[in-house]
Formats: sequence, C-alpha cells, structure tokens
Amino acid sequence: MITRRDFISHTCIAASGFLIGGTTLAAAPKPRYKMGLQLFTIRDAMAKDPITTLKEVMSIGYEDTETYGFDPKVVSYYGLKAKDFKQLLDDNGLTTTSGHYDLFRYLNVPDAELLAYVDQCIVGADVLKQKYITWPWLDPKDRDIEKFKLLASKLNTVGERIKKAGLGFAYHNHNFEFIDHDGEIGYDIIMGETDPNLVKLQIDLYWVARASKRTPAELFRKQPERFVMWHIKDMDKVSQDYTELGNGSIDYTAILPDTEIAGMEFYYLEQGGNFRKNSMQSIAESAAFFKSNLQSYL
Repeated sequence: MITRRDFISHTCIAASGFLIGGTTLAAAPKPRYKMGLQLFTIRDAMAKDPITTLKEVMSIGYEDTETYGFDPKVVSYYGLKAKDFKQLLDDNGLTTTSGHYDLFRYLNVPDAELLAYVDQCIVGADVLKQKYITWPWLDPKDRDIEKFKLLASKLNTVGERIKKAGLGFAYHNHNFEFIDHDGEIGYDIIMGETDPNLVKLQIDLYWVARASKRTPAELFRKQPERFVMWHIKDMDKVSQDYTELGNGSIDYTAILPDTEIAGMEFYYLEQGGNFRKNSMQSIAESAAFFKSNLQSYL
C-alpha cells in the first residue's frame, strides 16, 4: 500500500526528473540562450525559397535568427513584406533578435540621408520585433584611420536615433578593424570614440581569432558588458577559411564562459562560405556539434 507520505515523495522525485529502474535522472537544464543562426550563412537557400528553408532551419533546432538584407523602399526581407516575413518566422517558432542593415552605404552622405535610411530600418525592425539594428561592414575604400574617426561619429549619431526609438544598436567587426595604421587601430577608435550607451558591439569571434593581437577575453575586460551579441564560427586549421563548428582551430570552451563579463544577450552561429557540401548541410553539422559540445557552457 502506498502511504500519503510515499505518494508525495514519489511525486516530488518525478517532478524533478525521471525514475528508471529506481534511478533518478535529472531533466537536462534548458539553455539560457536560444541557439541563433545568422541567415547570411544560407543566403543562397533563402534567396531561392525562404518558406521551405526556414522550416528546415527550425527542424535542425535553431530558435533565433539574425537577418541579412533589407529593402527600405518597401520594408521587406527576402522578397517578403516585413509583416509577412514576421508571420513566416512565427509559423516556424522562430524569432529574430537582430538584423544586419546596409548602413555602411551611408557613411559618406549627409546625416539627413543617413537618418532617413535609419528610420526605415527602425520601421522594419519594429515589425520583426528585433531588439538590435547592426552595422555590419565597411566598404574597402573606407578603412583608413580618418574614415574610422568619421565612422565613430556616425555610429554615435545612428545610435542616438535608434535608442530614441526604443531599440539597440551595435557594430559588427571583421578583420580590417584590427589592422595597424602606424600605431592606430580602427577597432580602438570604435571602442574609444563611441558612446557605450548608444553603440554596443557585436563581436565576430572568428575574425578576432584570425586578425586581432588581443584575445576575446582581453577585449571583454577592456569594456565589460558592451559585447551584447556574438558570432560563433570556426576557422580551418590549414587555410584559416571558414569551416563547420568542430572542424577548426578555435577553442570555444575557453571563450563561452565569459558571456557574463562580455554582457552577451544573443549569439548566432555563422559560416560565410567554404561549405563541406552545401550551406544547409553545414548549418546542420554546426548545430549538432554546438548542441553536443558547447551549448552546456551557456
């Protein structure tokens, strides 16, 4: 006969785990962060068929996305009006927390023209419920020190406009920000001459590993809580090109524990190219490796 005390005891055990052969197996803790994907990785598939592609993205296990590409004239993404793209995400249980917008095209124009584009980005991001608008790139002709100083000024201007709209703004690095220009480094200008309250940083850990003399930890400790988004991708051991997670040389077990000091809010797996088979197969391989080997650090 099961007493009331036995019933309560077994109920409490069942609530906290599973009983198998008298052994309690605790339920795996849910990750604190959604596994995100930068959709630039699968830009070929998204261009052909965003509906089928996002369904497969969901089936692989991704929960969050970062967009790439935006038409300000009609406020659309991947050929779909913003509200229709948002519905497509909703239908697949996906969110989008950031977008890469073509702000770099407006670096050398009057602020009025830049801010007109920013306002359209805000409209789109609001429809998608994105938290961040991200500046993703610099044109090759705009990578000298004077242009980095201009960039810092423009980033503050854009950040102020976006903050007033209730959204966040971030800058995404590549390798060229770490080039030494007679003792001056573009990334130092970005970090030092922009207002951290207006301009956050989206750190691309692949490019830091490949191009910076400083480790991610050193950057995080220089400006704690500013690195709100991370791009996670691996580097081929020989060519240093992109590769699927787990195939390369970057030791993420030494980086992922620093999320708190960095201030990370979102992360996105990404692979810009050099796919072993194709982009969709690569995001599946990277997701499988990440879930098995790295997600527990988050």
